[in-house]
This record gives sequence, structure tokens and C-alpha cells, in this order.
Amino acid sequence: MVVGVLVEITNKNVDKIFDYLVPEEYQANIKIGIRVKVPFATRILEGFILEIKKETTHAKNLKEILGLLDEDVILNEELLELGKKMQEMTLSSLIYCYQSMLPKSLKAGGKNKASKKYEQVFFLKKEPDENLNDRQKELLKCFQDGPKRQKDLPNISLARIKLLVAKGYLEQQQQEVYRGSIQKGTKIKYPLTDAQQKVVDEIEKSSDAVFLLHGVTGSGKTEVYMELIENAIKKGKQSLMLVPEISLTPQMIERFSARFGTRIALLHSALSDGEKYDEWRRIERGEVDIVIGARSAIFAPLKSIAYIIIDEEHSDSYKQENNPRYDAKEIAKIRGQYHCAKVIMGSATPTLESYARAKKNVYHLLYLPNRVGGGTLPHVNIIDMNEEMKKVKGHFSKPLINALDRTLKKKEQAILLLNRRGYSSFVTCKNCGFVLKCPTCDITLTYHKSSHIVRCHYCGYGTTLPKVCPECHEEAIKDLGVGTEKIEEELKSYFPSARILRMDFDTTNKKGSHEKMISLFGNQQADILLGTQIVAKGLDFPNVTLVGVINADTSLNIPDFRSSEATFSLLSQVAGRSGRSIKKGEVYLQTYNPSHYAIRYAASNDYFSFYEQEMKNRYLMKYPPFYYLVNVKILSKDEKLCYQESLKVKNVLHKYLKETTILGPSPDSIYKVSNIYRYRIILKYKSEKMLNEILNRLILHYARTGKVKVEVDFNPVHL
Repeated sequence: MVVGVLVEITNKNVDKIFDYLVPEEYQANIKIGIRVKVPFATRILEGFILEIKKETTHAKNLKEILGLLDEDVILNEELLELGKKMQEMTLSSLIYCYQSMLPKSLKAGGKNKASKKYEQVFFLKKEPDENLNDRQKELLKCFQDGPKRQKDLPNISLARIKLLVAKGYLEQQQQEVYRGSIQKGTKIKYPLTDAQQKVVDEIEKSSDAVFLLHGVTGSGKTEVYMELIENAIKKGKQSLMLVPEISLTPQMIERFSARFGTRIALLHSALSDGEKYDEWRRIERGEVDIVIGARSAIFAPLKSIAYIIIDEEHSDSYKQENNPRYDAKEIAKIRGQYHCAKVIMGSATPTLESYARAKKNVYHLLYLPNRVGGGTLPHVNIIDMNEEMKKVKGHFSKPLINALDRTLKKKEQAILLLNRRGYSSFVTCKNCGFVLKCPTCDITLTYHKSSHIVRCHYCGYGTTLPKVCPECHEEAIKDLGVGTEKIEEELKSYFPSARILRMDFDTTNKKGSHEKMISLFGNQQADILLGTQIVAKGLDFPNVTLVGVINADTSLNIPDFRSSEATFSLLSQVAGRSGRSIKKGEVYLQTYNPSHYAIRYAASNDYFSFYEQEMKNRYLMKYPPFYYLVNVKILSKDEKLCYQESLKVKNVLHKYLKETTILGPSPDSIYKVSNIYRYRIILKYKSEKMLNEILNRLILHYARTGKVKVEVDFNPVHL
């Protein structure tokens, strides 16, 4: 027997299947989609079996596989086909595509492989008789309703249980246990409003494949999702729900477990390797009805999907930034076709691309225009910081300080958004102007006061803040800009007795920290939740009546064609956290650009006017949704070589792509990362038959040279 194996090497030049002989002892257990160990040149590698061949003409020259790593299939038929489509869509190597689907423990060549977890379980083997004393008889009664672990009997010592095992009254077995399973909740189901029921009925009766649910914040989109999922479960079907941030999963899980119990699996980056391994296997075994998770959960090995739901579909986190650069929304459509499932994308601020497709009836458009329970959207105040900075020293305007004071006195809660983390955005010398930069990246270092460290948020480099300037050697180092730590410090000076929770990457990088903070704030054990974008999306706290945005312009200043859309979406979403119950809410947007249309339309919650304005700009500039984009990056450790080869790449593209606008090469927005220089070429096109072929040729050509690398990102979220 001969098998075709795709090995774990990600280089495009080795992106092919290699034949291996199967020794007789392994032949009975060979399956397509399992991992094997194989000799490859001078190394021993792992790979996936993708083909089984009975005969081959060159079998005598083949090496033998060295062992099987799995009993069960890791990549099923659907995922194998999906990987090939991802390869075509992203021009990544096939092994990259397969590896991205799997938890670390199931990847080929994955390190720190998780294993099954076992614990001792004791079963009643023989009924008590006269040979036992009263205490032993009483203990055996505990096992009459089923097996028990020692921790189920906290007042009973293991020695007493083991004595009954030795006497033959109990049997001891090793039983597998799952890590991190959902806790059972109280079954809660809220009646749907007429508007929600209309949406549910329309989705269920329609023959369309993709739906866009445009519902204002607080309109009850999640209840719609849960009703559809419950109806699917009654038909023996499963559902997959994606959320953009792991910070959203605690509240989402709480609501789903309260409705559906424990037949829910979680897949997101905050889980341990062992937990991901167990959840994947629960899904593969058909032990769950619902999978909830972030972007990579789109690959969950469900076998009978009715609905794929993408919550907060406007979020850029659904697009993977490194190889393979897939878009989870596009993968959802492919999986939807395979399962004849319906894909539902929901948002209060849909992306322009999605809304444009819905207006053209490519997607089925649905509306939830009002908040549940007759609640009103919060009143939004635009604060012109050009005027306020003349009156205040810090980063808080007087109207926002007064609003915070009123909120705290009423024992209500506030959310404050700053789209930055760290203590300040950069550190400079006030004597000579020197700015501390990362030694391997073209980016300023961010100061973190709690640890007294300056850190690069691209490569992770960190060092203690120097006392003297490395350039002029004067003690004139000063931190400029603003981060969440500095805002927290300033906030405490205004409200020393307020209980403040700071939620950003630095305070939530420990396991369980998201859940703990959200629980504390939800239980009203904190008054103010201060954070970065994490606090803007999907959170639902009935006692929050005030939202403040410290600097509404942060995302406007990014040199990117989506900056206005990102600003409008972020401000609309964070404003929607206020006044979600019977209590009225208010919002304060502090801005230096009060007349900018993204800020004005966000303040008036006018998505439709924003859409019309932004679409005009996109049309004039030839940007999506009117044109497709490709970002071609040329990377090298040699700065001069990188530029020279980027010119050659441009010439090749000009030669073959006649229907494409080619811009560049120009230095990338971050010119150097980890000592690698980066140039980029932007392609704009409506239709280009040769595009994928030419780009693939370029990738392969530079993969052979080794000194320069070409990377391609189709429809990038950011430029």
C-alpha cells in the first residue's frame, strides 16, 4: 500500500504530496485525514495522509512511514476540500491552510501535544452485606445512584474508599474527563417581540443562503439567533456562532448555557491547549449542538450545520492577518453551501461591502430598527476638545467630568473608551527630541507605568525605561500621548473613591481575566469600566447609563481608506452600551474634529447617511465595494535588495495585468518589523483573469531564492 502525505513544511516549493510505503502492520488503520510520522530527507516530520494508492510504478524507491499518530480522522472530507479552496483563495501553501483549521495539539508537528485527561471513578460492584460495619454500609449507599469521584464525596477519605475496593465492594476505573466544559444553567427563554418573530419567520421560510441582519444596538439580535438555533436543534441540526472578541464570550456563553444547557462547545484563544483539544473532540464526536467561538471556530468539525451566525459582522477580527489570510465570512459561505446551511451576519453597523451586497439582493436584508422593550437610544453629546483644552489640563472635558459625577451619585455605571493601551503612546527626550524606538521595528515604544517598561506592540521587545536619553545623555526623558494607564491615573484624581476596572490587553492577558472583570462589572462591584476597543463590542450591562469616549479621533488619524468607517462603527457600537434597560443613557464623544461626517452620523445614529456619504468617497477613490483590492508585500532583511526587487515585481505586474491599477511600490505603513524591511504594491481591479496565476508565480519564484519573500493579501482589511 502507498499513501500520499502532505508534510509539515510550509515553504511553497515543498507544497505537494509525497508518496510513502505503508508497512503491513499499519495498513489496517490507514485512513485519509490522519497524521503520520515520515522520514523526509535527513529529518523526521509529521504530515497528513491525503491519498491512498494501491499500487505505484516507483514503489521500490519509496521510503516507509514510521508510525500513525491518530486512531480517528483529524481532517474530514469537508475540511480537506475546504483547505484546497482556501489555498486557491489565499495563495498560501496547502499545509498552512490545514494547520490553521486545527487546535495546536492536532496540528502536524505541533509542539506540547495535549493528551486525554483521566481521573479515578468508583462504581458499586457488590451490594453491602454483614461483613461490613455500619459506616462502610452507609458509604456504599452513596454509590447506589451511580459512579462517584473522590471529590464528589468531600468528607470521605480516599483510604476508606480504597478499602472497599480491596474488599471487592467497589470497582475502580480510569474515566476520561473533559476540561473546561460549560456549566449547566437555569433554562431561560424570553418571548420574542413581533419584530424579532418576523425576522425568524423570514429566515426560516426563505430559500436564500446569506442574510444580513441590520439591527440597532439593543434590538435583540441575540434572541433571534437563539430562537433559530433552538428550532434547528429540534430538527437534529447543529449551529455555529462566531463572535469577534473573546471578551464577548463570557456574556454570550452565560445566555446560551441558560437557554441550552451544556451541549455547547467553546473555541477561542483564551482556552488552554488541553481545553481546545477536548472541545474539538466533543464537537467531532457529535456531543454538542452549538459551537461558539472567535474566528478560527469557523473550522469546527460539525457534521450537520443548519445555521452559521456571524455576530458583529463589521469587526475586522474576522480577517486573519497572517498566512493563510482568510476571511471567516467567506469560509462561512463555503461551509454553508456544503451543509445547505444558512449564513446570518448581524450588526448595528454593517460593513459597506455587506450592506452594498444586501442592497443588490446578493444578501437577504433584514431589519430590527428599534430597541427591545421600547427603550430609546442614548442621547449623544459631541464635545469640541479644541475649546475644552483651553479650560482643562488633562484629558477629560468638564461636561464628561460632570456627567461621571452625576452617574456615580446615582449609583449607576459608566464605560469609558480609549483606543490605546499602555501608559502613553511614546517616550521622547524633551532636550533633543530623540524618540525611543524598537531596535528591530520601525515603531515607537509604548511606556507601561505599572511595570516601568517600554514595549514594542509588534515584536514584543521590552526594556526598562531609561533615566537618561541615549542620544544626548541628559535626564530629560518624558512620556507623551495618552494610554489607558494614564487615563486611569487621571480618573482616580477626579474620583478617588470610584471603583475603576481597566480592561485592555495588559490587564486581560491572564487566563480567566476577561470573565472575572465582566462578572465584577456585571455584579456592580465596579463603577467605571475603562478600556480599549474591547469595551465597545457586544457587552450588555443594564446599569450602564453613561459612555464616554476620551478621543473619538484616534481611528480617524490612521492613514487607511477604512478609517472613517472604523470610526463610525466604533463610536456607534460603544454608544450602544449605554441605556440598554429602562434607565435612559447618555454618551459623550470628545473630539478635535466635531464636524467630521463619521462623528456627526455616529452621534445621530444615522447609518444610512453615513453609508451614502462614504460610498461616494469610495467610488471616487476606486475602493471597495466598487473595486477589489490586493496588497502585495515584498519583504527582506536587506533594505536595498527589498526595494530593488519590489521594482521588479511592479514591472512583472504591469506586463501581465492589463485591467488592473497598480500603485507603488512604497514603504509599508510599518516599514520594518523584526529587522525585516517591507515594501508594498496595491492592486485595484474589477476583473483580472491572470491575477491569481501571476501572483502565484511571483510567490513561487521568491520562495526559491530565499532572500526576498512576497506575500499577498486579497481584500485586506487595512492598508
